[in-house]
Amino acid sequence: MPSFAHLFETFVSSAPLFLKGALLTFELSLASVLIGLAIGLFFAFLSLSKIRALNAISNFYITLVRGTPLIVQIFVLYFGLTDVVQISGFLAATLALAFHNGAYLSEIFRGAIQSIDRGQYEAAKSLGMTSYQTYARIILPQAFLRALPALGNQFIIALKDSSLAAFISMDELFNMATTQGANNFDQMTYLIIVAVYYLVMVMALSHLVNLVEVKLKRSGAT
Repeated sequence: MPSFAHLFETFVSSAPLFLKGALLTFELSLASVLIGLAIGLFFAFLSLSKIRALNAISNFYITLVRGTPLIVQIFVLYFGLTDVVQISGFLAATLALAFHNGAYLSEIFRGAIQSIDRGQYEAAKSLGMTSYQTYARIILPQAFLRALPALGNQFIIALKDSSLAAFISMDELFNMATTQGANNFDQMTYLIIVAVYYLVMVMALSHLVNLVEVKLKRSGAT
């Protein structure tokens, strides 16, 4: 184990490099989550559809994602996409992570939407609202609030899962740590440092989700 003095000195001296990696990690996580939200909501509606074929498509997608390792999904999508079209590693990694997160977000949204009392659908219909207006104004805002704790957990998982992008040569935090550790023959020091960065980012994200949840409750969104 490295001494505290050595660890602190390395932490300070490597800060510019790791902050650059942290920024890329944040950008990758944010982009994949935003795309994953759209994918998740889309497949949630397919799951809730009364058309069996649409249910089957959603179930197949969710089963595929849950039944295969994330690293395999990243490799298949990365090498598969880059064989067909010329895209950046960032975009390929973002799409792979979004594809993975979308399945879990889909189940979160589906459960949240199903938890809304059926009477609210009927009340909206009696007021002359269309299905789109009912979901946009009544159902989805409530479903989002109910799903927020689970969504926050999934966002944290997505942040940590972004470390797997290192295996397709993305210069995010984990790749920075393993590269610097190998170059300096000091793997443990850099692994501890990168763990601190991930811990700080996860704690900040958790705090942000809690703030949003409290603010929405105080605003009367419930």
